[in-house]
Amino acid sequence: MAEENKEKTETPEEKVGVYVCHCGGNISDHVDVKRVCENAKNIPGVVKVQDNVFMCSDPGQELIMEDLKSGAVNRVVVASCAPDLHETTFRNAITRAGGNPYIYEHANIREQVSWVHHGDQATNKATRLVAAAVAKARELKPLKPFRVDAKKHVTVIGGGAAGLKAAVDLAARGMEVALLEKSPFLGGWTAKWDRLFPTDEQACDILSELTGKVLNHPSIAVYNCSLVKGFEGYIGNFKLHVKREAPGLGAYDSEIKKMSEAGKGLGEFIPFVGVCPKSIPEAEEEFTIGTGVIVLATGFKPYTPRRGEYGYGDYAEVITLKELIPVIAENRENGAKATLEISGRKIRNMAMIHCVGSRQIPGVHEADSSGNLNQYCSRTCCSATLHAANEIREAHPQTRVFDFYRDIRTYGRGHEELYERASRNKVLFFRFEAEDAPVVSRNKGTGNSPLSVRVKDVLTFDEEIEVPVDLVVLASGMEPNDVSDLVKMMKLPVGVDRFLLEVHPKLRPVEMAVSGVLLAGTSQAPFDIGEACAAASAAAVKASAILGRGYVELDPFVAEVDLDKCTGCGACLEACVHDGVLSLVEMEVNGVKGLLRAQVNPALCTGGGICVGVCPENAIDINGWTLKQYEEMVDMIVSDKIL
Repeated sequence: MAEENKEKTETPEEKVGVYVCHCGGNISDHVDVKRVCENAKNIPGVVKVQDNVFMCSDPGQELIMEDLKSGAVNRVVVASCAPDLHETTFRNAITRAGGNPYIYEHANIREQVSWVHHGDQATNKATRLVAAAVAKARELKPLKPFRVDAKKHVTVIGGGAAGLKAAVDLAARGMEVALLEKSPFLGGWTAKWDRLFPTDEQACDILSELTGKVLNHPSIAVYNCSLVKGFEGYIGNFKLHVKREAPGLGAYDSEIKKMSEAGKGLGEFIPFVGVCPKSIPEAEEEFTIGTGVIVLATGFKPYTPRRGEYGYGDYAEVITLKELIPVIAENRENGAKATLEISGRKIRNMAMIHCVGSRQIPGVHEADSSGNLNQYCSRTCCSATLHAANEIREAHPQTRVFDFYRDIRTYGRGHEELYERASRNKVLFFRFEAEDAPVVSRNKGTGNSPLSVRVKDVLTFDEEIEVPVDLVVLASGMEPNDVSDLVKMMKLPVGVDRFLLEVHPKLRPVEMAVSGVLLAGTSQAPFDIGEACAAASAAAVKASAILGRGYVELDPFVAEVDLDKCTGCGACLEACVHDGVLSLVEMEVNGVKGLLRAQVNPALCTGGGICVGVCPENAIDINGWTLKQYEEMVDMIVSDKIL
């Protein structure tokens, strides 16, 4: 399964090159880079020292590549920002120069130095970190990545817009695809909208086209009513244990009723429900899917206001934006009327309140039952609210719309036009501070409107305004779907906002820390449908790149057992936090058969190193992070000869 991880050539004499980055002032404003370079020249093993304004730039990388090609250096130390930003950048540069990418060590002198220290303290600490990196670099051995076979198969979990788009793009790139959806329907929340901003396209048209491609593509297998119950394996060779069952009583009764009332059949779009695939399971079944990459398109759920929040649940006239959208569509189907109507009741005055369930502030807003506050901006609510306001004003000119907002974020292409259009449509705007949110109550003043909204308007210098209204619409934000079962099963990282967390928002935007698991759409953050589909396409491209060669190369920073020292006690197996990494196997050692020894599955090993600490015989080490390397680094850090 894996190749030898070490080169068989002898290691040449260490010639370490040190390359120190100014980071455009991020480092050099607080660290005396020139002095660090002078100090580095005195570190044993260093033969070349160079600084650059941006080492990660093409000219900076060329400095390293030229020294490697000329033979001036055979070990590389870069002192710059955090390694998770540009470690891969420099390893790739070394590879392009014909060197081994694992003869490289990184010293973080930005986050660990210039951002937290100043003056001589910063310069001295930077010098010691560089010296420690050099000490380790002298002990580095050329390594080779492990190579494992990879199935050209991708499993997409989630059948919303992002999941559908990812499946279509993957199939177009020659991948076999399994699409798992927990509900009986495809389309997710996009299917429950009417028209999409800013283009005013109908959601059903877009989804019908997308689902048609999915359901009719020979390389895409759709499994609705499916849940992942088990997960094992590694990138290129995952196994998912899936349970598929008929819709439970009450679980999707309302949606199935809508399908019946709409007179739609299997494979057709049902308004405000989605598309039901061409079959619904009638009995429970379980099966296993072998797959190379997993794309998580698990979506979002709209925030549900707590009872009493802006009168929600206390007054029937307070609804959410998602509840308003079908009302707008129903009014359109029933013919143009001067006034918006709900169940025959005319809406002459309507209030729309932004940031409900988003941008919550500790001490100001009330946490949910789990203690969570949604402190993030949901990004799409403003544009969606303005789009709905424009629809109402243009179709029902006798319905007045009052917009109550903290801030308006119309960030996407064409979205600012929604705001300008709303102004032209005479939507009246009031701005409030978070601590002075609008108060919704029964109308005790004049007029026939059942409710009133009272607010201090920032735009009129905190003048208190009371508006009688017939309807209050809450622009509720996005929350991540509950995927705690998948998080626990796959050991997935989650951000403080409870959305799934990517490795890096710029450098690795759709990758997760678990190799081979990718993100698509609103499982990652609040997106509009365009952004969600763009992220899905990015995930499809990444998955195709991973699996396209039929194999995957993995970094060699894994545990390695010295069979001569190992006694087969099993302490390492008990300590390892990942299943299947270590096992005890009978083998022949030095001509003696039947000896029990620890064996590492390198494809599963993450190089955590717990096994190293618990081994009583010191029989395990981590390639690229050996105990000897650590000892050399510590000795150099405390040395009094480097400053």
